[in-house]
Amino acid sequence: MNQATSGRRAQHLDILSFALVYLVPVSVAAGYWMGGAFTFLTPVFVFGVVPVIDLIIGVDVRNPAEDEIDRLERMRAYRVLTWGCAPLQVLVVLWGAHVVSGGMPTLTELVGFTVSTGVSSGILGINVAHELIHRVNHRFEPLLGKIMLITVFYAHWGQEHVVGHHRYVATPEDPATARLGESYYAFWPRTVIGGFKKAWEFAAARMEKQGRPVWHPGNPIVVLLVVQAALLVFVGLFYGLPAAVFLVAQGIIAFSLLEIVNYIEHYGLSRQQIGNGRYEPVKPRHSWNSSNWLTNRFLFNLQRHSDHHYKPGRRYQLLRHHDEGPQLPTGYAGMVVLAAIPPLWRYVVDRRVENR
Repeated sequence: MNQATSGRRAQHLDILSFALVYLVPVSVAAGYWMGGAFTFLTPVFVFGVVPVIDLIIGVDVRNPAEDEIDRLERMRAYRVLTWGCAPLQVLVVLWGAHVVSGGMPTLTELVGFTVSTGVSSGILGINVAHELIHRVNHRFEPLLGKIMLITVFYAHWGQEHVVGHHRYVATPEDPATARLGESYYAFWPRTVIGGFKKAWEFAAARMEKQGRPVWHPGNPIVVLLVVQAALLVFVGLFYGLPAAVFLVAQGIIAFSLLEIVNYIEHYGLSRQQIGNGRYEPVKPRHSWNSSNWLTNRFLFNLQRHSDHHYKPGRRYQLLRHHDEGPQLPTGYAGMVVLAAIPPLWRYVVDRRVENR
């Protein structure tokens, strides 16, 4: 085998490795078909099995070679993997509504199926939507991202994240930056409510600048709220009230998973104020990183978060590991479990904040 052939094979394997995310919705379907306690298969897989394998495989700190960046940027296969998540996300939630409309045999199965669908929506839906909404110079990919966020009733987040979070990250003005000593359970209402308020303020300012009333059809937040309401009404009328409740419940689980990841990504980190309401530029030290290979494959390199904030326009296959960024002890899957247990989280992470 010559070097060129070996290189192509390695490239194909790298692309395919990011398809691991598709195992998450597969686990939802598998759990449903097996029934009983197996309906909880997805959270057990994501937060039980994956963290263990993540620790076994370990980290990968390799970065793309400079002379390969342009070629990697142009490779459509990396994009297609994210595009395919959009129709699958819509299919999973509508299939879930159909399943619930037919009645679940037991309460345990209903709860397990709903939780599993919500976890899938958080990983397959919101995480991939995050990758797509950052393609601001395109139309198709941000549209796919909005569609996925609509299925979890969190479409405003896409607007606020790009306009607000990336500007104010690691400052008191960013509701998505967790403070040192703040538990996830205190952070959740602050970021959920604060994120919506920020999105509305940005949209209202835009309408005012255009000389339009805030409830004008040109207000993107108004449009997204209407579309989300229409989705809920459609599901309620077509599948029934239980299906509509299921849809809302899986959405809450999905965006709660997003917010616990937000909690992890910037916990306790802050930028220095340099006067006149301005802050120092965003640097790698303002985001927590993990270079665990497996979870980065499931999350399209989201854990290389310092580079994402340093270069928000970079596609996931180009994101770089930064040694100078603060490093988490494991991948996001394991850190989510820690964040759900505040004393354990503070024991593990607070000392890292203080010693960085």
